[in-house]
Amino acid sequence: MPQMAPLMWLYLYSFFLLSLIIFMSINYFIKPYEKIDTKADSLSLPVQPIWKL
Repeated sequence: MPQMAPLMWLYLYSFFLLSLIIFMSINYFIKPYEKIDTKADSLSLPVQPIWKL
């Protein structure tokens, strides 16, 4: 029935907003891993010699 089409879009819009709110809240509360500082590790590694011909 054509009269039901606006309700379908309303349900789709509300489902999109609900999933967006859930996704944003999950991203807010779950923090990503902290990056490991690689500068401290690179100082302990031996430096490769520069080869000259």
